[in-house]
Amino acid sequence: MYLLLVSAAAFMGVTALMVAVMSMFTGFSDRGLETRLQVLTGKKTAAEASAVTKDVLLREGVGGLSLLADKLMEKFSNLKLLFVQANSPITPTQFFLITGASSGVGVVVAIIGRAPLPLYPVCGAVFALFPLGWLLWRRRTRFKKFAAQLPDGLELIARALRSGHSLSAGIGVVVQEMPDPISAEFGMCYEEQNLGVPIEQALKSMHRRMPNMDFKFFATAVTIQRQSGGDLAEILDKIGHIVRGRFRILGQVAALTGEGRISGVVLMALPIALFFAVYYLNQEYVMLLFTDPIGRKMVGVAAFLQVLGAITINKIIAIKV
Repeated sequence: MYLLLVSAAAFMGVTALMVAVMSMFTGFSDRGLETRLQVLTGKKTAAEASAVTKDVLLREGVGGLSLLADKLMEKFSNLKLLFVQANSPITPTQFFLITGASSGVGVVVAIIGRAPLPLYPVCGAVFALFPLGWLLWRRRTRFKKFAAQLPDGLELIARALRSGHSLSAGIGVVVQEMPDPISAEFGMCYEEQNLGVPIEQALKSMHRRMPNMDFKFFATAVTIQRQSGGDLAEILDKIGHIVRGRFRILGQVAALTGEGRISGVVLMALPIALFFAVYYLNQEYVMLLFTDPIGRKMVGVAAFLQVLGAITINKIIAIKV
């Protein structure tokens, strides 16, 4: 009964916090809502009333969550940039809905698996992180593809410069000849400079979307060349050669640290798998970790050591080139 009351109190606290956050972002003085109420009560003209239909009201009501998501994106600009960098096919509204649904699925899975009651919120939180993990995986994959395509893109620009074309024309060649994501990113840069944005500013915006160190070298070289002159084609060839050499070294590092990565995965997954195995073999033996005060402290210390071990292993195998 004590654990049930604690779980219920935690659920009510989280719900109250979400309601408070929603009220903070939406506010209580909605002029649009007041206008619609005046139209519905007959205080507005017939022309204004004709614009308020059932479909419009339904669409605006459903769009309330979308408005909340947009305001959250404005408050947390880094989260909005994450969607842009990942080229997400879903909107922030859909992302938050999927996150909530995933949390519910986690609780249902915990109930079906007859997990201990204190693990229900934990399962919900873990499943709620799955959409964010997918978004981060999509962003990381896109960054890797862009980094792999960058040497070829720089060589295309260098060839265009040697044949007498301008830098903007060379960027246009990359847009036409290269696949996504480098074509999409250089395409946005090409359109910006066609609309009058300085090429330096367009490249800076592109680097914000694609924070790649090698691309930063390219943007810096373009800026210096436009200020002091020089052979930009030769500089791009050297940057491309350096990038290819870095990729070759990174491949060797990945091969040498493969054993460490596998060891880290095994060491992180083994305690969790062992816990569930012992739980299904002898439930009473494992429940002492949740019913006894010392057991709860041991679970907290074990979780802390797991996180500390993951960070340590990651530091060991992460070799910067």
